[in-house]
Amino acid sequence: MTLAIVLAAGPAAGRPTEDGEPPADRLAAQWRRAGADDVRIAADLAELADLVAGATGPVLVSGVDLVAHTAVLKHLATSPVGPTVALVLTDPPAAGQATVREERGQVVEAGAVEDATGVFGGALRVGPADLPALAEAARRAAGGGPLADLDRLVADLAARGTLIFAHRVRLLVAHRAGDAAQRQAAEAQVAAVDEDRAELKLSVKERDDFFTTFFVSTWSPYVTKAAARIGIGPTGVTMVSVAFAVAAAVLFGVGGRPALVAGAVLLYLGFVLDCVDGQLARYTRHFSAWGGWLDTMADRFKEYVVYAGLGYGATHAGFRYGWALALAAMTVQTVRHMTDTWYGALHDEAARRPKVVTGDAGGIGGKLNAASTRVQADTGSVSYWLKRTVVFPIGERWALIALAAALFGPLVALCAVLVWGALAFAYTGALRTLRARWMKVPVLTTVDAGLHRDDGLLTRTLPTARRPLLTAVIAALGAAGLLVWALWAVHGGRDLPNWAAVFVLVLLLGAAQGARAPHAGALDWLVPAALRAAEYLFAIAVGVAGRAPAWLVFAYVLVLTLHHYDLTARLEKRQAAPPLHAATLGWEGRSLLLGIALIAGIVSIALATLGTYLFVVFVASVVLAWVVLPARARGGAPSPG
Repeated sequence: MTLAIVLAAGPAAGRPTEDGEPPADRLAAQWRRAGADDVRIAADLAELADLVAGATGPVLVSGVDLVAHTAVLKHLATSPVGPTVALVLTDPPAAGQATVREERGQVVEAGAVEDATGVFGGALRVGPADLPALAEAARRAAGGGPLADLDRLVADLAARGTLIFAHRVRLLVAHRAGDAAQRQAAEAQVAAVDEDRAELKLSVKERDDFFTTFFVSTWSPYVTKAAARIGIGPTGVTMVSVAFAVAAAVLFGVGGRPALVAGAVLLYLGFVLDCVDGQLARYTRHFSAWGGWLDTMADRFKEYVVYAGLGYGATHAGFRYGWALALAAMTVQTVRHMTDTWYGALHDEAARRPKVVTGDAGGIGGKLNAASTRVQADTGSVSYWLKRTVVFPIGERWALIALAAALFGPLVALCAVLVWGALAFAYTGALRTLRARWMKVPVLTTVDAGLHRDDGLLTRTLPTARRPLLTAVIAALGAAGLLVWALWAVHGGRDLPNWAAVFVLVLLLGAAQGARAPHAGALDWLVPAALRAAEYLFAIAVGVAGRAPAWLVFAYVLVLTLHHYDLTARLEKRQAAPPLHAATLGWEGRSLLLGIALIAGIVSIALATLGTYLFVVFVASVVLAWVVLPARARGGAPSPG
């Protein structure tokens, strides 16, 4: 149950609105329309603390001086960015109002902040886990001070290290009115804006990539509006998008100019729907952990199924290595995504602990950080769009695939994606490595490194190595060397020596030794990606050496990517391990089984059996995590959240 509390303290509490209604009563009515189950009015911070102490769900708090659209309150109440969120405005701060400093969307400091990026907007949502801190902060802030009551509370929460995300107001109106004139002006601004029209525009991301911004978001809101009217939800749109991508993959595999053009059109429409599902969730405010997880998994599945269609199409057209190109593109993209996720976690941790960020601001890392900040702030400039395009985001990838496939065929499409993806990986990897060395934040000490390394049982029996990154990189290089050797041997009609596979297996097990070592190095955020590269390359090498069908090798690696993207989605939300994670055997356990299969001469059987087993475990884990266990917790009928 969501509790909303209107703090009716301060001079604004005694000033009626233009229609004579007390401000506290108007805000209370707005909170009810915004979805609050229970609304209370507190006379002071002491009463607010007592109300919070009895709450069991999220608590919404606002000051009586807030004048805003109901949609602003609804957006704050349903914000998916985090459990605790504060309204942040760009208005000049008035006497008694707290200013805030944000980094990566997080409020890292509040109160009398010198280098402020905004002003506290007089409302916040506090998650259940932070309610004890809120109650204690309210009691502490009740002692008085230069700031207003609610502002003292927020400043105390931030000072105590509570993770607070910032919610900015765009297109809608929210102001804090200190006197009757300010209230009248704010109410006039609220009345002048069409709430529903603004909400539809807000469903589009404020900052997106070039192709999405100019070739999708210019008309996708109309599809969003239509979907909302007919009652289809974000999950339904996601499923239709998956169907379009699968159909495009089939057409790419069939080949022929009409099929390729039709596949390109379906791929484009599938990407439009991929944007619409998020826009629909924001427009209708229907967010859920299940929806976020499904969107992440569907995006990757769609892309890699399209790679499969292109690989089959290129092979069917007479190119011997079509499946090999598809495998290479999938591997590069997955490993790159792993670095994206971990670099994001690194930056988030740096924002939460600004005092830990050390280094010479005039060094290359500091200069790169400052340059990146300047470019990102210059929205709409040539440098801004170049930076967003060169990293090869999903919109640009799908546009390139569609155009290249329709005009030149599957082979050119795969080569283009692989080349641009590899160059983007090299570019972002080099710059982020330099910036990470400058930030010096031991991010892996704040998460379950063993889980997100995807370690198995063997790591609990092997001795511990001191340098996890070094051993992981050596394992990846060894696997890459084994793949090159296997390709050379098979091309020449020879067999790969068994001792070569055993040697690389030893390197892999050496990387497994780093599981229990502290991942506190400046570059240890690269460890999970290096381990993904080592496992994928080793599996592909085993498939090549064992002369397994290329499509079977692709299918096996695809199952691995689904498993690893499940972990990635959980890391982004800091969620627990999947229910059946131990049954996946760990990356080193799976590699050991494939190595034994190569020596025994049963590689195809091993890939098919192990891949099927992992897929069954993945599906069972999804059902348990999103259907069975939530149903048991609710005591009701099973259904995704």
